[in-house]
This record gives sequence, C-alpha cells and structure tokens, in this order.
Amino acid sequence: MDFSTALKKLQEACTCYICSALFRDPVTIICGHNFCQECLSVSWEDLRDVFPCPVCKVDSFVRHWHRNPQICNLTDIVRELQRPSRGRRQKVYTVCQRHNKNQTVFCMEDQELICPQCRFADKHYTHSVCFVNAAAIIYRRMLSHSMELLEDKVKQCKKALPLQRRKTFELRKKFRYKKKEICFEFEQVKLFLQTEHDALLNEIHTEGLLGLSTLNECVGTLAEHLSALEDLLKGAQAKHVQTDVAFLASLLREYHRCEKPKRPPLWSYRTKQYGLSLPPQYSGLDRIIKRFRTDMHFDLDAAHPQLVISEDRKSVLYKEATQSVDASPHRFHWPALLGCRSFHSGRSFWEVKVGNKPLWTLGVCQDGFPRQCSDQPSVAEGFWAIGRYSESGYVTCGPKRTAFLPVVQPTSIGIFLDYELGELSFYNMDDRSLLYTFNHSFTSAIWPYFCTGTDPEPLKILVRYPILRRCHLVQRP
Repeated sequence: MDFSTALKKLQEACTCYICSALFRDPVTIICGHNFCQECLSVSWEDLRDVFPCPVCKVDSFVRHWHRNPQICNLTDIVRELQRPSRGRRQKVYTVCQRHNKNQTVFCMEDQELICPQCRFADKHYTHSVCFVNAAAIIYRRMLSHSMELLEDKVKQCKKALPLQRRKTFELRKKFRYKKKEICFEFEQVKLFLQTEHDALLNEIHTEGLLGLSTLNECVGTLAEHLSALEDLLKGAQAKHVQTDVAFLASLLREYHRCEKPKRPPLWSYRTKQYGLSLPPQYSGLDRIIKRFRTDMHFDLDAAHPQLVISEDRKSVLYKEATQSVDASPHRFHWPALLGCRSFHSGRSFWEVKVGNKPLWTLGVCQDGFPRQCSDQPSVAEGFWAIGRYSESGYVTCGPKRTAFLPVVQPTSIGIFLDYELGELSFYNMDDRSLLYTFNHSFTSAIWPYFCTGTDPEPLKILVRYPILRRCHLVQRP
C-alpha cells in the first residue's frame, strides 16, 4: 500500500461522522463510534430520555461518553502529515516578454509581475512597487487572515448543518400533522354536509307528502261539489220545459236550490324556503369579521345639522329641530354624515344596524363627493353604496343605479372593504347572504358614508367581536 492510500485511510478513520472533518476533542460512546465532543453535544442538545447514536441509532438511556486519547493522537499525526513542507521555497521567476528579463518586481496597484526595466516605464512609473518576496509576505499575511475568517465560517456552518437537518425533520413532522388536521377538518365538513343533505331531503319529502294529501282532499271536495252542481243543473233544465202552471208552482223552491250551493275554497300553498346554513366555524364571513373588524365612529364635523350623534359616536338619528353647529363646507345638505377615519390601504369590516328604517344608505365615498345638493344623488362619481328607498325596494348607488331584492329583509348590514383588491361587499347579517359587490380600482382615500333618512329611528354601528388588528387608517384633518 503506497503512502497516499494509507494516509487517506488514516484520515477517514479520524473523521467525525457528523461534521465530516478531522476529530476535535474526540469522544467515544457506548456503541464504540467516535465523534467530536462539540458535535455530539449539539446532536443530543434537545434530547432528555433517550440518546441514540447518530450513526448506528443504538439507544443509550444515559447521556455519557468518554475521551479517547489514542484517537486524539492519531488525529494530530494526520494533521501533521497533511501540512505542506516548510522548507525554503525555490525561487522561480517568470520572464518578461518585452525585455527578456526576470520579473522580480510586483506592481501593487496593477497587481502584476514586472521586470526592473518595466518599473521605469510610463505605465508603472508612478505606481507603488516592491520585490516579489516582500510582496508575497504581505499578501500571504492577508490570505492567512482571510483563511482564518473562512475557517471560522466553515466551523459555524458545520455547527449549523446538523441543526438545520434536525429542523428539516421537525418541519416535515409539522406538515404531516397539518395534513392530518386538514383531512380531519374536511371529513367533519363532509359529515356535516351529508347530515344536512339527508335532513333537508327528509324535510322536503315530509312536506311534499302533507301537501299532496291536503291537495287530494281539496280535489275530492271540489269534485263532489261539481257533481252536486251538475245534478242541480239537470233538475233545473227539466223544470224549464214543464208547463207554465207546473213551472210556476215549483219556481220558488227550485230557485233557492240553485242559489244555495257555495263553491269550497280553492287550496293554495307556498313551499318553505330551503337552504344550507353553515355553522360559524365554517363561515368565511365570520373569519373576515373577526380578523378585519375596524373600530368605527361617526364624524361630527361632516354631519348634517339635524343629525344627533350619541356620546360614544356610534349612534345617530334625525330630528326636526336644527342644532346649533359650526358652519363648515364639509357638512352635508341632506341627512348624511361620514365615518371618522378614511381608508387608503388594507382590509376593513364594519357593521351597521338599520332596523326597520324605511330609508337609509350605506357605503363609501371619496373627498370629492358633492355635499351641497339638497338630496343625495343616486348616480355620482366617487360614490359606492346600497340603500333602501321603499318598503321592499333596495338599490345600489354610485356608478349606476340598480334595483335588487334580498331574500330576507336586512336589519343589519355588514360592509367589507378590500382596498388593494378593489372590492366593496355588502352582507345581510340576518342570514349571512351577500347583497352586492362593487369592483373598482381605488386610487385615493375613501370615507365610510351613512345616510339616515328623515325618520326618527337611529343608525347604529355595532361591535359584536373584539377588534383584533388595526387597519391602515387616516384620521380626518
């Protein structure tokens, strides 16, 4: 076996399995494998009860190792054999192609070897130069310093590598748990949906049987009534062809018989409204509310003079008497007001109780929205809102006026704004249904808008959940 092969095998025997470098302070554990003491400490750092070997996975129930001086001596020998010879370096110079002389001078600025004659050329005349052996000493010192820094970085990286590998294992474990958690949650949803599906079908089937039974009874009653009417008609037709004396003798009795039958009432039926109602834990709206609810208040400076705002600025109502307020160009000339904060980014949700008010409008508007008109415009730029204008009439206001009819009359409206996405959505909080969504690329700050109408019932800002985060808001100057 030649020297290089023997040195390679000896080097492999003195290499740590964890950091893949020569042993530093080697220790031996119960199974006989050797490691750097520091590497083994890091490997067992978070373990408490069982301490497996990093190589053969043999478990030890005691955190124990012992130093191995023989391995330590062998490692020192390998290090000595790996070091280059420190004998005097042979001086070997390159030849200048221009002057055919040895390049014994080094230009510090151009970082190149030159000959003494090139030293006085125009290119290098003003540059700092020194002899090759002096330059080599300077740059070897610089390289040694860089090598020390690299060795520290290598050492830190080798320490970090086992930790990162362990984190990889932990991350895989977490993702496996997450997958199981999601699968379990979806199984619960499937079970809930199947149960709801079966219950609704049974309810519809029962209602259909009862309805058909009632309808069949009505049809039978109506058929008996028709038969009685036909018998009366035949009797009247027979009396009609009798002689005058016989006809007049039985006229009064036959007349009352023809007038007496009354038609039984016709059966009318309206089916129930059926639909899926998800529980709160599966409702996306509830997650929006809990995460993006904004602490909203009314703005006093923009309110119409006949609007009375509560002390907590969460309730407003219209009164006939005009209040004494400061004149301001920001005030509306119809019974409307703004929220106290504007939105220029982020996502926000607020909820307003409208009750049974016959007239109201809710939404957002830009600063340029006109306020000097006598009535609220239904079509205007920089305005996005919905409102009620009659007992069963609801419309959208802003870019265009569109009528819509909710399935359930709302007494509370939820408003969700996603500024970056450019969506403004309105929800009926009574049945959790979506009423309408505006899509627009917002480019400036927008303000919550409220119109109360002229009835005495108040508009109220509701807070049903704790406010968990602050949105990007701007206080009105």
